[in-house]
Amino acid sequence: MAIFKMRLSAKFAVLVIGVLVGIVYMSFSTQEKSNDKILQMPGDLEVLRRLKSIEDQVHKIANFIEVKNQKVKEAVVEQNIEVKKLYPQSPLFSSWGAELTEEEQKEAERQFQEFGYNVFLSNRLPLNRTIPDTRDHRCAAKIYPKDLPSISVVLIYLNEALSVIKRAICSIIDKTPAHLLAEIILVDDNSLNDDLQTPLDEYVDLINKDKPGLIKKVKHKRQMGLAKARVSGWEAAKGQVVAILDAHIEVHKQWAEPLLARIKADRTIVLSPVFDNVRFDTLEVVKYMPASHAFDWNLWCMYESFRPEWYEMNDPSEPGKSPSVMGIFVADRQFLGEIGVLDEGMTIYGGENVELGIRVWLCGGSIEVVPCSKIAHIERAHKPYSLDLSKPMIRNALRVAEIWMDDYKSNVNIAWNLPLKDHGIDIGDVTERKQLREKLKCKPFQWYLENVYPLLDSWEDIMGYGALKNDLKEIYCIDQGSVPGSVPILYECHNYNPQYCYYNRNGEIYIGGLKSHKYNSNRCLTDSGSGSTPGLHDCKHAKEKGLSIYWDFSQGNAIRNRNTSRCLEIGQGQDSYYHLILQTCTGQSWTIQHVMKDF
Repeated sequence: MAIFKMRLSAKFAVLVIGVLVGIVYMSFSTQEKSNDKILQMPGDLEVLRRLKSIEDQVHKIANFIEVKNQKVKEAVVEQNIEVKKLYPQSPLFSSWGAELTEEEQKEAERQFQEFGYNVFLSNRLPLNRTIPDTRDHRCAAKIYPKDLPSISVVLIYLNEALSVIKRAICSIIDKTPAHLLAEIILVDDNSLNDDLQTPLDEYVDLINKDKPGLIKKVKHKRQMGLAKARVSGWEAAKGQVVAILDAHIEVHKQWAEPLLARIKADRTIVLSPVFDNVRFDTLEVVKYMPASHAFDWNLWCMYESFRPEWYEMNDPSEPGKSPSVMGIFVADRQFLGEIGVLDEGMTIYGGENVELGIRVWLCGGSIEVVPCSKIAHIERAHKPYSLDLSKPMIRNALRVAEIWMDDYKSNVNIAWNLPLKDHGIDIGDVTERKQLREKLKCKPFQWYLENVYPLLDSWEDIMGYGALKNDLKEIYCIDQGSVPGSVPILYECHNYNPQYCYYNRNGEIYIGGLKSHKYNSNRCLTDSGSGSTPGLHDCKHAKEKGLSIYWDFSQGNAIRNRNTSRCLEIGQGQDSYYHLILQTCTGQSWTIQHVMKDF
């Protein structure tokens, strides 16, 4: 009971102090309305300083109360009083929150489900917290020109946590030289959270009274997606350079100067800082090493190695060429406009960054990752604004393919296991973007594959793809079976990745997905020459072991191994189930779901 009273009195104290601050603030506002002369320099700044001092005192008292509560919790632990773990399966509590009361656990889990990261903890951290300097030691020694271009920083968000947005703003103001920071633009893609209405407006107003016009707000009347939100920020920007960032970030010190210096040297370069990962549960900053930004044929983002020449320099502080960007990027504002900013026809989430990367390279620019510029980015455990990202992702990927990928656009269909025609997905009107491509005299996509991203496999040999069925039992499909494992199985068709099969021109049959990059190896259907059970092995290893991996197959006919002359068929075992078997051909036939061309 004593512990409960202490917590109650602490909350009451914070409430009382908050009310007092509110009264002072309202009084100040009333005086402002009643007498304009009161708000003349330097008197208004003096009042602001006093308000800031009161706010600082509130935080100090709140921190003192938190310390007291922490000591109470420690006392509870010492007395071996167990607190029930309400959410033992929640990712939030796997390495955090052991000391929380049941009431606090409920609040923390509720906020975690709403935002995808630890808002409970964020609300208790200082807005100007110190994060570790994770740059290479050579970065601190670099000297940048004094006459750098100005920068507008765009923060986009949808139903973000207020404390996270405040911390992003605070870090940008604290760690960007004032003479370089033109403005911070908040782009709200129609958030509904109450915290992002009046409370955020009051925070912005407080900053703008001290630094007039520093923060602007752009609010969408309906949710329009990442691409349009970023375009809205670009349209509102006035700086020579625009940095388009997520709102759940904190910038490291000297983050802007390396980017601005690089763009001053070449306005056609689009840049990305290196992202450190802020853990969604503990909010600790985890150092990430520099890497280029790339993608697979699904157009999902991924990290990729730099080109060999970057490693040959033996200087990890130097910028490296990159095939794409991951969404956060910095560019000359006018150049970005000249090449079409972002495709506003992209919806919700996914693919817009890959589209930008391809367009920049094909249409006269280049992309680099700058290791001396670092940004700490919260990686959500889940994205609350879209539980199933695959639907907008597929639609956007098909749109990018149609506009930019020429003869290779079918690879996106293969990656998503979609038919080449009549897939029923509306990608929107692409006329304007195709006209932009002609206007800019952009290079063909084959040039991109050969010169920018040669590690991406062209998939030119694929003849058929999708589910592979036997005519005797069409409810069953070939499946990769257990992983790790080396035996393919027959399983009821479900049309997911484990059952994706591919037949290529040289006779290999891949089962369980197709790798997008040349440095990866697919898993090949094999015949060892003995026994009746087919195998499934890494294609490169299968060749080294002398396994037979080449098959003759045409749509609606047998699958016959070229070396052993045995056929892949199905048979009913003693357990009454049907199994994949290798045996003398009996005339069974197979059909693959999608055909690239008649074979």
